[in-house]
Amino acid sequence: MTINSPATLDQWLAYLEQLHSSAIDMGLARVSAVGDRLALAKPAPLVILVAGTNGKGTTCAALEQLLQAAGQRTAVYGSPHLLRYNERLRIDGRELGDADHCAAFACIEAARGDTSLTYFEFGTLAALQLIKAAAVDVAIIEVGLGGRLDATNIVDPDLSIITTVDLDHQAFLGNDRNSIGFEKAGILRAGRPAVIGEIDPPATVLARAAELSVDGRWFGRDFAVDAESELWTFVSGTERLAQLPRPAIPLVNAAVAIQALLLLGLLPPLVVLRQVLATLRLAGRLQPLGEAPLKLVDVAHNPHAARYLASELQRLAAGRRLLAVVGMMADKDLAGVFAALLPLVSQWWLVAPDLPRAASTAQLRAALPVGLEVQQAPSVAVGWQQALAAASATDVVIGFGSFYTVAEILQAEQDNCGH
Repeated sequence: MTINSPATLDQWLAYLEQLHSSAIDMGLARVSAVGDRLALAKPAPLVILVAGTNGKGTTCAALEQLLQAAGQRTAVYGSPHLLRYNERLRIDGRELGDADHCAAFACIEAARGDTSLTYFEFGTLAALQLIKAAAVDVAIIEVGLGGRLDATNIVDPDLSIITTVDLDHQAFLGNDRNSIGFEKAGILRAGRPAVIGEIDPPATVLARAAELSVDGRWFGRDFAVDAESELWTFVSGTERLAQLPRPAIPLVNAAVAIQALLLLGLLPPLVVLRQVLATLRLAGRLQPLGEAPLKLVDVAHNPHAARYLASELQRLAAGRRLLAVVGMMADKDLAGVFAALLPLVSQWWLVAPDLPRAASTAQLRAALPVGLEVQQAPSVAVGWQQALAAASATDVVIGFGSFYTVAEILQAEQDNCGH
């Protein structure tokens, strides 16, 4: 460490942003070299690695809360964060302080030598170091991008999960589900159990699982959900868990988590399972922010996630006027996202989060059909306030799109509460 070494978490994060020539540099050679020096492949006695286009964060949250209810000490690492970097790692359900992250960054800085690491690679190694030091029972690791070449794939998982395979990040993962499935199947391990949340997985996932003799459980084949209004049943082989409350996450993600813990012999008793599902929440996923009007935010930013969001809004906003505030990155399928929500939304506010990769409001407008009632706001916060001002007490206002959009809405809500 030099005399000008970072001292605060903000200083460390600024340092990490300029450490490597590109923000994303797919490949495991560099991150593996540093991880091997610190023996980070097995940061806990039991490691679960979770990949997928959508549903990774919600599946990780379900695993975490169910495992804690079963008496296990847990660590969860995921990304991106909404308001604070500290959100990326939870030990026993709690975020760590700035000092913990700074100490872990210093450890990685000392261990990396002249190896160049991206922001995400450096952060992943630091998180694994913190998990190892915490001596938890189970580490739940969320893949950042893809799987095969993602920094998280240096770990040695006891169980792998692929939630969904759909189109997103095509510039890095390929332009069709087979190509993307090949990348996500890279987290599977020979002879190890895996849970796949896809009812129709790409051939590449099926082929890789067969090649590795993976002990797989497939949604729609080995386990399923039977939904009855606000209650549902989980079915897996002869196992039937009935009268389950509907959680505030997709049922398939809850079912994937339950199936994974059944395989590991760590599912809590039925009465405890029901209690956990009834209160299961995750920030930024259909997160309620207030009533009259009902205010919601969601990080849906690809067509697959938008279709799920639309199905939930049909239920939550039935018979009510729906106003939408949306901001996304320019490389997303803007028209595909809008298509899922067009039949539901009465009025649109288009916004651009404050970063270069964001789609402009003009780009968003071009992806919408002509003839709609559309406002182009100068900022996320202004668009959010304009939508709230236009809403009646019986309306629903949804802010959705990129994590950055949701983060700026959450910040605006915090700022308003402070006034």
